[in-house]
Amino acid sequence: MNYQDYVEQGLKDDGNLKLILKGNVENNGHNKIGVVSVVYITKDVEKAKQKLSELNASKKEEDYYMVYSCPLDKYLPDLGHYPSIEITQGDLS
Repeated sequence: MNYQDYVEQGLKDDGNLKLILKGNVENNGHNKIGVVSVVYITKDVEKAKQKLSELNASKKEEDYYMVYSCPLDKYLPDLGHYPSIEITQGDLS
């Protein structure tokens, strides 16, 4: 699957929360640090789609955004796939 396939999966209108995560690598002056942040939460699919579009339109080259669909009152690691962004050692080099 490509990026757009994952976005469509995350935007599925299933009544769950839509979380937009931002992944990036920051340089604190001594080391590079991988950071993943939740930047937007909504139940409204159209609002999530609009916000993801806005974020991607104005993002820095090193920023990465992804949307996830998450049920309420659920321990997310029990799901097959839950909100996460992989930052590899190569990203930190």
